[in-house]
Amino acid sequence: MALSPRLEIRQSQGLVMTPQLVQSIKLLQLNNIELAAYVEAELERNPLIERLEGDDPSTHEKRDDRDTAIDLPSDNLEHSTTSGEPADWMQDNLETSASAISDKLDASLENVFSDDNEKNRILNAKSEPTYQNDPWTGVSGGTGPANEGYDLEAFIASKITLRDHLTGQLALTGTDITTNKIAHELLDHVDESGYARADLYEIAERLNAPLIQVEAALEILQSFEPAGICARDLPECLKLQLREKDRLDPAMDALIDNLELLAKRDFVALGKICGVGRDDLVDMMLEIQALDPKPGTAFETMPFSPIAPDVLVSTANDGSWLIELNSETLPRILVNQTYFARISKTTTDKKEIEFLNDCLQSANWLHKSLDQRAQTILKVATEIVRQQDDFLVNGVHHLKPLNLKTVADAISMHESTVSRVTSNKYMLTGRGIFELKYFFTSAIQATSEGGDAHSAESVRHKIRQLIDDETPAKVLSDDKIVTCLKDQGIDIARRTVAKYREAMNIASSVQRRREKKALAALK
Repeated sequence: MALSPRLEIRQSQGLVMTPQLVQSIKLLQLNNIELAAYVEAELERNPLIERLEGDDPSTHEKRDDRDTAIDLPSDNLEHSTTSGEPADWMQDNLETSASAISDKLDASLENVFSDDNEKNRILNAKSEPTYQNDPWTGVSGGTGPANEGYDLEAFIASKITLRDHLTGQLALTGTDITTNKIAHELLDHVDESGYARADLYEIAERLNAPLIQVEAALEILQSFEPAGICARDLPECLKLQLREKDRLDPAMDALIDNLELLAKRDFVALGKICGVGRDDLVDMMLEIQALDPKPGTAFETMPFSPIAPDVLVSTANDGSWLIELNSETLPRILVNQTYFARISKTTTDKKEIEFLNDCLQSANWLHKSLDQRAQTILKVATEIVRQQDDFLVNGVHHLKPLNLKTVADAISMHESTVSRVTSNKYMLTGRGIFELKYFFTSAIQATSEGGDAHSAESVRHKIRQLIDDETPAKVLSDDKIVTCLKDQGIDIARRTVAKYREAMNIASSVQRRREKKALAALK
């Protein structure tokens, strides 16, 4: 068979992602903070987009100057007439002397309040003495053109970082140049928790300094406030804080060196190692609990972002659920068609006309995308509330298993769309604020055939409740928890119980038994 080129016509279907479609998909998965930043960037880029500040569009109309004129009542005008005739201000008997006007107005003409600082300076120079040697004569009073950019917030002290706090203490130690340089190098390796994550051998080799001098510099840093700063690990951090309180005795030092036994609640072994009784051991444990394992977090400068719910769910008068969007988190924009029409008539440049058309198309599409995003969020939230009605009424025990496909089929959307909508979105209910993805949990089969499946989140809540109700004499093992859940109609494996327990940071039955017995001995 010979190979030869030829032309063929084929018909096929393909999905083309237009820029507008990409923008709509992007807006769906943005949270309210990211959406506000995106709209703010569009406001700066597109001159046809305006922010809608109020609910009444008439507030954006410019008023005539006559509407803002102030009409003074006639009683306040000394030359007003009762007949309604305009007063004759150009009378021959008007007083023109400064003393007469001052007596009449009950004021002094020396009290000049002009916006022109130069005129004020000239007038005041005649009556006020000058102080040539006064160092404050050149200081501005905070008014006038020279201080138009005066900002009170510039005087607010910025938050001190951990690096600034330690550097300030280092400057007061009076160390030599070499030690000071090593200390600054060590400060570069201090993380936000206050730990010195540095390899002393590497620093000594890089700075060509003896290891003993690097250790001496680290010891100086560890003497700074707050106590426990610049420690290399948790035991050293706790020891530094106990040494500051003069509580680092041999028994406490042995307890710090065996934190792994403390985590396992092996109080018998700890008592033998420390050489103390049970009561003293418990007192030592309480002292350790009062220490700060991360002394550097007090200087953390990470911004705090409060959670603003996107959907509000409340109870209506007829007992149904009232679902609405949080208007405070939704940016509202307007497309300025008037400005577009006025500029289009005056310009003849093809590039300018093309730019305006692109801006108009982008503005209209953004307005449509924001409206479609709001409607999609409301539609998904409404279906979630319908599916989880028992949870909103009775609590987490009645949370039903739910997946994206169930919601997507109910509202005739794709699963990917529902996934984007529920990402980083929150719902405010009578039981608190929940992320929309909280309502989507896997299903755990019931013990009896035909029984309703249970939500994994409700099963975790039942496990925690069973463990909280334990007594020192009757601590439930994972096998016993499986039996208790089967009695409640939940079919679950032991490894699943162990996985849920570890995810909730709950210790094993052996560790819980030791801890409960130790706490019971104190009562």
